[in-house]
Amino acid sequence: MPANDADLGFDLPPPTKLSGARAAVLVVAGVGVIVAAFLFGWLPKRRAREDLEASTRASAANLLRVDVMTPKVLSSDRSMRLPGTVSPLEEAAIRTRANGYVRRRLVDIGDKVEAGALLVEVDTPELDQQLEQARAQLAQAQAALTHAKASRDYAKSSFERREKLAPTGVTSQDEVEKSRAEASVADASVAVAQANLDAQGANVRRLTQEKSFARVVAPFAGTIISRSVDKGALINPTVELFKIATTDPMRVLIEVPQDVAPSVQNEVPATVTVREFANRKFEGKVARFASALDPQSRTMTTVVHVPNPKGELLAGMYAQVEISLPLPHRVLEVPSTSLLTDAHGTRLAIVGPDNRIHLVPIVIERDTGPTIHIATGIGENDRVVKLASTDLVEGRQVELAPPK
Repeated sequence: MPANDADLGFDLPPPTKLSGARAAVLVVAGVGVIVAAFLFGWLPKRRAREDLEASTRASAANLLRVDVMTPKVLSSDRSMRLPGTVSPLEEAAIRTRANGYVRRRLVDIGDKVEAGALLVEVDTPELDQQLEQARAQLAQAQAALTHAKASRDYAKSSFERREKLAPTGVTSQDEVEKSRAEASVADASVAVAQANLDAQGANVRRLTQEKSFARVVAPFAGTIISRSVDKGALINPTVELFKIATTDPMRVLIEVPQDVAPSVQNEVPATVTVREFANRKFEGKVARFASALDPQSRTMTTVVHVPNPKGELLAGMYAQVEISLPLPHRVLEVPSTSLLTDAHGTRLAIVGPDNRIHLVPIVIERDTGPTIHIATGIGENDRVVKLASTDLVEGRQVELAPPK
């Protein structure tokens, strides 16, 4: 029964009367508090409980949850930027085999010359004297041969005449034999004179050829890039006179790494850039390659020919060569975190159809830092564990984490 004023010993305040609008507001506020408590309290607890139950079930089954991914198949072409050195197509140091003094110098540094153009004339006084003496000895040998032939003809006719008279008794047999011997000696003298003539002729030809070296000519068309002599200088075969080079086209030497070396072929396009012409690109093509790797660097020397009609590319320049070569095999990319390295080597953990771990050895093509390029060992459809750990052992049953 409700208390009254007499029971309490004091007067109660009159009851407050709520308006309908205020009551509705209070009801809505109460419902909001209840909903908020549900959303921020009960739902997170429910999710946490579900995760705990899932974890408990996995632990009960001794399953490891792993994130997996399939390898990325890289393009079959690999673009590279390789350092190179600009060199002349042909280059030669010019010397002369003659000893003497420079009479005339007809070219200087920077001059362009054609093949066979006269570069230097050399005075060779000693050689000239030797050649004059050799020619005199040649004439002497020719005269000696003529004399020997005349003596031979006389001895031969004398022998024949006495041989005919011997049966008549006009001449003795001893005289016949003596004439025979004289004819034989005369034949030998002719042979000696002929050999001497041949020797003197060879000597004249040798000296004449040496004299021809006094005229130094260009071995091929090109540009004089070095000069070491002036008029009047004493020179010999050890002195370098000029250096000549063919500057159009130029060749750029690059070292191609082993992984793409088998793909190098002639006529493959290449783009050459140099720092001095930052906004220019010189287009060229592969002209030659070594077909063998340097055992130290594991690279193959490759030659790119680049047209140089204006002479802008200079010998000795440092260059960058952009070239695209197809890889000889397919390359797959995986994150570097998936790499497992231990006493058994470098391996990847893949998840088989039965959700069991299989550790497979691999061959690394390239390490870029964040990713690893794999040459062999896995397929493009294999499920690779993203994060390798010591918990990944061969044959272990795992649970795949849901994709994110």
